[in-house]
Amino acid sequence: MPDPHELKINGKAVRVEVDRDRMLLGVLREDLGLTGTKYGCGEGRCGACTVLIDGQPARSCRTKIGAVGSREVTTIEGLSTGGVLHPLQRAFLEADALQCGYCTSGMIVAASALLRRNPDPSREEIVEFLDGNICRCGTYQRIIRAIRVAAELRKEAAR
Repeated sequence: MPDPHELKINGKAVRVEVDRDRMLLGVLREDLGLTGTKYGCGEGRCGACTVLIDGQPARSCRTKIGAVGSREVTTIEGLSTGGVLHPLQRAFLEADALQCGYCTSGMIVAASALLRRNPDPSREEIVEFLDGNICRCGTYQRIIRAIRVAAELRKEAAR
């Protein structure tokens, strides 16, 4: 039986009527049309479905809508503001850090949490933080480079 849920997605209040045991990923994609978050393995192991919940990376394929409550959910669509790409989105383009692009939104969303926590992470810190976000194309070196570029872009913007 569907229940009403008041959610905060990408800074906006939204109301959906869905079963509380439904996964957040399905609600985002099917009910709200936010298709940037991808379905990968469905088991929370690949990271393609990563979103932020109150600023922390979470696997939306394993997060029940009833557990979200009033917490803030940020998807890849919510990272850009006013049509301006987030520094990570720009850096991924500049570093050519995608091939098929399937893992990209999960990588960028997870990396945004890392950069918020640590604005200048080392290569090792990036690798450790993104452990579990899988790129089937193997563009890990370019992904790491993109995150470093984004850290530099953020430093320059802060000056």
